[in-house]
Amino acid sequence: MAIADRNSMPRILVAGCGKLGGTIASMLTESAQVYGLRRNPAKVPEGVTGIGADLTHPETLTGMLPENLETVIYCLTPSSYDEQGYRDAYVNGLANLLKAIDNQHLKRLFFISSTSVYAQNDDSLVDETSPASPSRVTGQQILAGEKTALNSGHPATVIRFSGIYGPSRGRFLEEVIDGRMNPTKPAPFSNRIHEDDAAAAVVFLNQRALSGRRLDTCYVASDCEPVRLDEVVDWVRQQVPCAEPLADARKGGRAGSKRCSNQRLLQSGFTFRYPDFRAGYRDMIDKG
Repeated sequence: MAIADRNSMPRILVAGCGKLGGTIASMLTESAQVYGLRRNPAKVPEGVTGIGADLTHPETLTGMLPENLETVIYCLTPSSYDEQGYRDAYVNGLANLLKAIDNQHLKRLFFISSTSVYAQNDDSLVDETSPASPSRVTGQQILAGEKTALNSGHPATVIRFSGIYGPSRGRFLEEVIDGRMNPTKPAPFSNRIHEDDAAAAVVFLNQRALSGRRLDTCYVASDCEPVRLDEVVDWVRQQVPCAEPLADARKGGRAGSKRCSNQRLLQSGFTFRYPDFRAGYRDMIDKG
């Protein structure tokens, strides 16, 4: 590609270029100049310009950010899974980044969030208009991060992902095969999205933003079939040899029981490669 062509490409910063952020960044390199921010910039994917900084230490951002950014995708993972870890990742880190880029005018700020902001536990259907009143302090910090993004002064979109699974996140499948997962029946509803679809959804919405098309301020990103956890476990047991459940096998997750609707995302034109758990786990099983 000619230098002139590359210079005309949009500049995108993926802040938090880890597992999900790194995949998003890689997918964007064909059509954009992509910068990946993480503590160890050597770990950003090939084709992505690494920026070494720690968003919880704002002094490390001084002089490190590129000019003329069009999109920022904020995709941090907490360094500790407690209230302070979540506040640092979702609120303080974002505030520090926004302060560092406040002289730039973004086309879109994407904030990667979670359906854990929903506390519903009654099997109800939840979407972007449903009340988000998380009961756990971690969910409360994620919601505070959403508000920080939406009040940033930049056009902002929150993407609430349900449980991300896939080849690099195979713990659940391993637990079922090893007999370490044995949910009660009927188990709570569970919601998930394959990691390839999760990254593709962000790339798709980013392309809409860059092309000037309308975006909503919030999207629920989950596959097309909320399903009770015991049904998923039973299906896996039918597909692959599994150990008998252990006496201390886990009974399920901690995400309540709700059914996440992805209708707004589907109506935007996004198409799932893995529309349900069978498609995703079947692919994982076949590839070993």
